[in-house]
Amino acid sequence: MKIKDCMTRRVHTVGPFATIEEAARMMADNDVGILPVANPDRLVGMISDRDIAIRGIAAGLGPDARVSAVMSDEVMYCYDDEDVEDVLANMGDIQVRRLPVVDRNKQLVGIVSLSDLADDGEQAAGEALCQIAREGGQHSQSIQ
Repeated sequence: MKIKDCMTRRVHTVGPFATIEEAARMMADNDVGILPVANPDRLVGMISDRDIAIRGIAAGLGPDARVSAVMSDEVMYCYDDEDVEDVLANMGDIQVRRLPVVDRNKQLVGIVSLSDLADDGEQAAGEALCQIAREGGQHSQSIQ
């Protein structure tokens, strides 16, 4: 099965110069915990509710801080024509629960979460979750 068959197609994005308050409001309004950051049609990062809490509020930033100040700017993504098993293995390796999905022209076409993939590859999803849940990793949220 391909990622395009199980990804979420409706993706809300936020700009890097929006405030973290605006990003948090978008997350609340759309019941999501992560937003791709686009400038204007190029994917430049990701921001999560955890980024806002840890890198923003816990670090002393106020609601007017810019998304660019707290987002993860190392953009990890997958292609819409990749096999589910390959993406699950990659998610485990890089320790992420969600990935933006792009087409071969690198245009954002969706987002895929571990839960989107769990139904189609239960064992592979479990293995990926074990890898994702490892302590530390390149996406550690600890304040430095």
